[in-house]
Amino acid sequence: MSCSHRIFHCSCTPSFLLKQSHSKIKKMEHKFDSEAVIQEFESLTKDAKRVQLETLKKILKENGEAEYLKKWNLNGKFDPQTYSSCVPLVTHKDLEPYIQKIADGASYPVLTGKPITTITLSSGTTQGKPKFVPFNDELTETTMQIYRTSFAFRNREFPIGNGKALSFIFGSKQFTTKGGLLAGTATTNVYRSAQFKKTMQAMQTPSCSPDEVIFAPDFHQSLYCHLLCGLIFREEIQVISSTFAHSLVHSFRTFELVWSELCSDIRTGVLSAKITLPSIRTAMAKVLAPNPDLADEIQKKCLGLTDWTGLIPEMFPNCKYIYAIMTGSMEPYLKKLRVYAGGVRLLSADYGSSEGWIGANVNPDLPPEMTSFTVLPNIGYFEFLPLTESNEVDSVGPEPIGLTDVQLDEEYEVVVTNVAGLYRYRLGDVVKVIGFHNSTPKLQFVCRRNLMLTINIDKNTEKDLQLSVETAAKLLADEKLEVLDFTSHVDLTTDPAHYVIFWEVSGEASDAVLKECCNCLDKSFVDAGYVSSRKVNAIGPLELRVLRKGTFQKILDHYVGLGSALSQFKTPRCVGPSNRKVLQILCNNVVKSYVSNTFG
Repeated sequence: MSCSHRIFHCSCTPSFLLKQSHSKIKKMEHKFDSEAVIQEFESLTKDAKRVQLETLKKILKENGEAEYLKKWNLNGKFDPQTYSSCVPLVTHKDLEPYIQKIADGASYPVLTGKPITTITLSSGTTQGKPKFVPFNDELTETTMQIYRTSFAFRNREFPIGNGKALSFIFGSKQFTTKGGLLAGTATTNVYRSAQFKKTMQAMQTPSCSPDEVIFAPDFHQSLYCHLLCGLIFREEIQVISSTFAHSLVHSFRTFELVWSELCSDIRTGVLSAKITLPSIRTAMAKVLAPNPDLADEIQKKCLGLTDWTGLIPEMFPNCKYIYAIMTGSMEPYLKKLRVYAGGVRLLSADYGSSEGWIGANVNPDLPPEMTSFTVLPNIGYFEFLPLTESNEVDSVGPEPIGLTDVQLDEEYEVVVTNVAGLYRYRLGDVVKVIGFHNSTPKLQFVCRRNLMLTINIDKNTEKDLQLSVETAAKLLADEKLEVLDFTSHVDLTTDPAHYVIFWEVSGEASDAVLKECCNCLDKSFVDAGYVSSRKVNAIGPLELRVLRKGTFQKILDHYVGLGSALSQFKTPRCVGPSNRKVLQILCNNVVKSYVSNTFG
């Protein structure tokens, strides 16, 4: 994919900032200049309202001939008032027919003036199947801008030298649509871009793994070789990263199982026979050579660890920090990640989705649980829908407000207009405004709007579920066990309907403890609607179903089979009836079941 070589701005950078950026860009083409990036960021955020107006104007002007925009009769007007009164709020369902036309090879502009050349596949964990989302070079540019911005602030706090990154990144399966467009996950589209490599090189964090490992069609073989490359270059590893915290925990849980085999490969210089892909074997032959001393050192360190605590600093002594998205549905993995990290700092990555980016983490010194994201006002046009009881996805509610009109401590749903053909698109994310950086808001991710346990008047969010699981899981600690992963389901087949919580536990827990866990889960949902419904039996007793070991691996395999990448995988926290395959996997792997008697 050909990408622009501009360093500071995406294609929608306001014209009044372009001139002052130009000289800085030239200086940065060969060497990353953190202070120049920060200075540019300060310029953008000081006049966020004006930048937003320029950004909207540029997006609408460039795409005015597209079928979708012509339909709404903007008549050459690019101001926010005309835009919001003419163009409706939409969800993916509304844009699906237009995206399908593009995927089928429409020869005229459908959503954008310039042709869309690539389709992004969402992870599919929310709705059960991947969505098609338009992707173009401009989105790659905004991605690089986010990467550079957050890295500049990280590097100011935690400077790194010239080294390598152990990046657990995985390309997904790509396929060609009916119209000849290449389709793959957002991460795959970015990783395959020339600009990604160039940016990582400039930021002194190129991946220690060859491309053949990153883009291998078998993620099990890919992961094994990522770990092997990390050990071979262990002294040079400055950063350990992945898209999500889940894939970091998954990767080091895999390390626990295969470390002895990795040592054998390093000792003999011969790659394990279980790596069967010729492309990987050829690439790994260039980095793997017999090194008995290194194998002995790694073996000694592994045998000296207690419960794998401090695994990362032992294996990678020069690692400055661990970097991934650690907010929202990733928070449950932080406890285990901290065990592996020892004293190595955890830094949460930026806020984006398959539909594009929203903001960067410019306060990297804060722990992941306190991470906020500062909106970059030139990477899209942003609106915020105030939350009310009534404004569900299909209902009429209050009108969205602009980026600089949001109020401190209020919660909103994010509405995005981006450079790749999404106009007033409801992202489905709920965020809270916790402050401002100059004139642009700092957001904390709260939850996904449609991921909610609800039967009657109860409303329990993903965060409520997480807190309930965390509270109940403490009861397993005495037996030295942990909840490896969890999800939930509303069972409407019983009368009254009830919540089902699925757990995969690290070992065998006693019936008495699991029964106590089940009761604890039930009473830990403190939503008033839930408690009152349970008391009058309008909602039935909560059920805890314990799963066979490896069940969540089967769910991961299922999503990878659909085209998702390991690094983009998020465990679905609430499995709805439309997600039949995942529900089937869960139900087919239940080994024990417990029913709460908390409310009698």
